[in-house]
Amino acid sequence: MGQDETVLPHLDPGPTERVRGCLLDAGYTPDGVRALLGRSAHDALTRGEPEPADRASRDGGELGTLVRLFLLEGVEPEPAVTAALGDLDPLLEGRILRRTPDGIRAALDVRPYGEGPGGHGEPGADWWVVSDLDSPAARQDREHVTGVGGASLSLAAAGVRRPVGSLLDLGTGCGVQALHGSRHAMHVVATDVLPRALALARLSFGLSGVDVDLREGPWFSPVADERFDQIVSNPPFVPGPPRVDYVYRDSGQAGDSALAGLLGELPGLLNPGGIAQLLGSWLHVRGEDWPDRVRSWLPAGVDAWILQREVVDPAMHVGTWQRDAGLVPSSRSAREQAAAWLDWMAAERVEGVGFGFLLLRRAADPDREPTVVVEDLPGELGEGLGREMTGWLDRIDWLRAHSRDDDLLGARLLLAPETVLESVSGVRPADPADPDPDPDDGGWAELSTTVRRWGGPGWEHPVDGPAAALLAGCRGELPLSELVALLSFAHDRPYDELVGATLPAVREFVRHGLLLPVDGWPHPVATGAAPTSPAGPVG
Repeated sequence: MGQDETVLPHLDPGPTERVRGCLLDAGYTPDGVRALLGRSAHDALTRGEPEPADRASRDGGELGTLVRLFLLEGVEPEPAVTAALGDLDPLLEGRILRRTPDGIRAALDVRPYGEGPGGHGEPGADWWVVSDLDSPAARQDREHVTGVGGASLSLAAAGVRRPVGSLLDLGTGCGVQALHGSRHAMHVVATDVLPRALALARLSFGLSGVDVDLREGPWFSPVADERFDQIVSNPPFVPGPPRVDYVYRDSGQAGDSALAGLLGELPGLLNPGGIAQLLGSWLHVRGEDWPDRVRSWLPAGVDAWILQREVVDPAMHVGTWQRDAGLVPSSRSAREQAAAWLDWMAAERVEGVGFGFLLLRRAADPDREPTVVVEDLPGELGEGLGREMTGWLDRIDWLRAHSRDDDLLGARLLLAPETVLESVSGVRPADPADPDPDPDDGGWAELSTTVRRWGGPGWEHPVDGPAAALLAGCRGELPLSELVALLSFAHDRPYDELVGATLPAVREFVRHGLLLPVDGWPHPVATGAAPTSPAGPVG
């Protein structure tokens, strides 16, 4: 007799604690799995190639059994699974495992996950994330609960990890962001509209030994009239027609209107000085400026940093999300869905779809002028954006405290150690009027000079000779006013003229972390370590 599919997965506290102990005893952790598989097989598994991992796990004992059972979706002999997990009845009754004529299969994905040691000597954390299986057929279920995917990893790596009293994970899914939040928040609330998502998140938190307050309901209804110090959200952000094919990605509202409403309401759930971080997508509409479009959604009194990571055309957008749902784009049903989606975009004059990160902060002082920056995010992210976003909040506070020109001129600044100066030259065009060109002139003409940060977000700014000289002089010893005076003398340009030309650029250099203030700067704050998972992103 088959399982009742209407019963949600579950596991009582006693068996949960016992299974957690079994997973730890077997070494079923991110580090343990990586050590068993080795780099080559682990990298292959990350690419979706299971055979090398299967071979590497064959002599792995109980750990090998768990790897094949949960990460490779294999069928394992019941005695071997019992040896690894003990009494299987609670796991079978709880819809986590299922018995087949050939042996035991996983009914859910139970994946080792974790976070490395923190910046203040905190130990790392080993967790387990429970989600639906990642097969194409499973992903096409309307209520499919995704696992540790690229989006959730990116948001986790961008997290500001300063200690807070309360944190809300809005739309928790399988619970990834709440797990990270538990490391620096005293109280964590996680919400979701989907009962199945809450059931799987409850398993994730139970197996991971993390206490989270779970609540069911759409958007803000489960936390009405509450305020939080921090909010994180990986919401259903995929723009499209007003329908819900998959709960994890579709809001049911047309286009990017769900994100617009979210940005308008989120600050009202924050305590003064509280921050919100989320992922989002916005439409590039013909005849509209996309930064103005996103900026218009923000309420008053909110600092905001909107970072566009990429822009894709409508066809790429539709194809990407169809493949994410396990559809074959060439199939008849997928083509019909794509046609309706693209027709809607054409009618709405959509030329592209942007995707990126959003950081909001509710003003502690409602009378101060907010800082709102909307820009593209270049380059590779490296370790993620956590350190960058934490630093950005500090930098705009410092710039606000030095908003007067005299205050900025009195500051001492230090060129960030990862700043590099790059010059691009091209072939000098021949002068037809010169019958006898000098062969020693090098043949090169400088085209451009830029200063940028090396590693992480590649912020870059064009500079001329005086600006490059000014940056080189920023060693944290002299105030900016004296450096500009020296520059004025060296280049024979009026001091006031250089001040007017220099200060706007200096503010941008500080905001992007190329120049670091020496005076009035907060002590560095650890932003946590990057998340770890033995099989990389899923989905």
